[in-house]
Amino acid sequence: MANYAHILNGVVVNAIVADADFIESLPNKIEYKILTRGGIGWSFDGTNFIAPQPYSSWVLDNNFDWIAPVPQPNNNCLWDDENQNWKSIDRL
Repeated sequence: MANYAHILNGVVVNAIVADADFIESLPNKIEYKILTRGGIGWSFDGTNFIAPQPYSSWVLDNNFDWIAPVPQPNNNCLWDDENQNWKSIDRL
């Protein structure tokens, strides 16, 4: 048994736990890939699962993770995309 992602137009639309025989028995027009990370709403580029972009200013790194243009100073902050900086949760 493994986790499989149902891919439609490059996006994960469903995830199931199944054995390889079941997946192989499905019609060829249904694309399933072993889900290595992520879930519904993530995109699949043919090799990697990629989370939805959290903010328009963030870019993908070499590990296919989204990174902010400014490093996060600590865990007690949230990204402010309008001002392109981190805001302390303590001051919200």
